[in-house]
Amino acid sequence: MKNFETLVDATNDLTKRGYEANLSLEGDTIDDKSKDIHMTADDFEIDEFYRFEGQSNPSDMSIVYAISSSKYNLKGILINAYGTYADDSSSAISAKLHHNQVSTNLHGSDRPVE
Repeated sequence: MKNFETLVDATNDLTKRGYEANLSLEGDTIDDKSKDIHMTADDFEIDEFYRFEGQSNPSDMSIVYAISSSKYNLKGILINAYGTYADDSSSAISAKLHHNQVSTNLHGSDRPVE
C-alpha cells in the first residue's frame, strides 16, 4: 500500500486509479446513490484502506476505503470516521470494515476491539 500525507491525496490517487464511485455507509449497506446501488457485506471487497488523523484535531480521524464490487462492476471510495466519531453500528458492513479485513492489516493498538 502507498503512504499519503492527506486524505485528499489518497482520494485523488484512488480516483486516478479508477475508484470513481462516491460511496456512503447507510446502515446495513454501502450505497452508490448515483446508480441506486445498495451493497451488502457480501457484495464488495476492500482493496485498500488508509487511516488519517486530523493535524489540528486528533479526534478528527477517518479511514479511506478503496472498495470494489464484481457483482455491480464498480470501484469506489468510502470515507468513514473512526475513534470519537465512529459509527457504533453492529451491522455486518461495520464488522467487515472494522474487523474482518482491516484488523488483520493494522498494528497493535490500532486494531479494533471485538
